[in-house]
Amino acid sequence: MFTYLNPEVREKLIDQGRLVRINSEGELMDVKSPDHPGELAINLLGPIPLPMALGQVEVRVDWYAAVRSTELSQVESLASDLRERGGQHLFSHLVSPLAVNSVLVIGKPTENPLVRVHSNCLTGDVFGSQRCDCGPQLAAAIKNIDEDPAGGYIVYMAGHEGRGIGLWAKAATYLLQDSGEDTYQANRSLGLPDDSRDFTDAAILLKHFVGNESFRLMTNNPKKLDDLAKYGLTNLTAVKHVTGTGEWNRTYLNAKRGWGHNIEESDLV
Repeated sequence: MFTYLNPEVREKLIDQGRLVRINSEGELMDVKSPDHPGELAINLLGPIPLPMALGQVEVRVDWYAAVRSTELSQVESLASDLRERGGQHLFSHLVSPLAVNSVLVIGKPTENPLVRVHSNCLTGDVFGSQRCDCGPQLAAAIKNIDEDPAGGYIVYMAGHEGRGIGLWAKAATYLLQDSGEDTYQANRSLGLPDDSRDFTDAAILLKHFVGNESFRLMTNNPKKLDDLAKYGLTNLTAVKHVTGTGEWNRTYLNAKRGWGHNIEESDLV
């Protein structure tokens, strides 16, 4: 959300109600209050009108950017120091430690909205890679929500590349997969967990936008359901979300199926 570039802009956004802070239960807090050690809070910036076009899918959404208060405070402190030292040319280095998640509000969400918690995937979402199903899943989720009378939300999680191992390690796992290992074996060969994603922030954002109301979650992943349930989000219905299957990702999806994902053999034909 980079409002550290100009403190006056930050104050203006707060006054407009465009920059708020929520606690671990998704409830609004005093955005001007100082951070407390150990407190989990998220700064939320939006709504920002965002016309989108992904392939054949065109939709207008409201975008919210979300970042943990602790991370933002650290970056703001560094930015202040750089300003004092005349080091504005180093501001680009502040981006790397800041994990900014996003919420896309599609339509006018009502009772039992449709939701997708989507892990970022540069190769699939941006490059259109067919080695996974991420790009088609994102496009299909946006289309499905846009066409659903109840509307809904996309919670787009930064820092989840390669099920949480990062892009560099993901690139290495692809080479291992080309040598015969499946996606989970490749992680283990690197000494990494099968799935190390943290859905804490996703749960907090859903508590803020959906609250304790029921919603439908597009996912095939039992871990995602279990993780959200740990944070009290149990009033949901899983909606199977298989799309974008093909020659290049059939082995990958079969490995997911063996790991417990809700994918049938007939889905991969």
